[in-house]
Amino acid sequence: MRSRAAASMLKNAGFATIHSMHGGIRAWEGLSTPGQPEAGMAFFTMAARAEELTALAWLLEEGSRRFYEAALGSFRDSDAQKLLSGLVTAEARHKASLEKFYQTLTGSPPGKGFPSSLLPDATPGDYMEGGVRVSEALMWTKGKSTKEFLELSMSLETASYDLYIKMERTMEEENAKKIFGLLANEEKRHLESLASLLDKKA
Repeated sequence: MRSRAAASMLKNAGFATIHSMHGGIRAWEGLSTPGQPEAGMAFFTMAARAEELTALAWLLEEGSRRFYEAALGSFRDSDAQKLLSGLVTAEARHKASLEKFYQTLTGSPPGKGFPSSLLPDATPGDYMEGGVRVSEALMWTKGKSTKEFLELSMSLETASYDLYIKMERTMEEENAKKIFGLLANEEKRHLESLASLLDKKA
């Protein structure tokens, strides 16, 4: 079942192939995806400054890295393992980019307490892109097929893409716009990779 809103958004964004992507930005308005882990806190409402936004993005990227890394051991499918390995590497790269950007903003590298020093109420690795708890997402994937896992991953990445686009458009500070523009483009590439493999497994 295709989400018309998500399909329209993705088509306008330049996606050649559009799949069913339940949730999307609706997940950040209190709606959940039936049968899948419920989207949680909209972390980005907590931040105001570009430094905080950078720290929040780093936190969610770390959660996604942990999720994909842990899921690697759950699938024997070589194509899925290759894709997951690539996503783990990409999330780590995103974190490194955000750390460099943070240094550009503040004039000093992130300290040992980053990002908790800026976000004392947030636990690194507890939440992932899409606002879902990593532990809940991993529990849900147990016993699921590769296709079901890909569909969940696309739902989460779509929610993240939607959010980054929304934040890029609504942020007034130019540096914050750059952060979310960069992350949105990366999420689009992730979605294209997931969609390609889902086509293969369909």
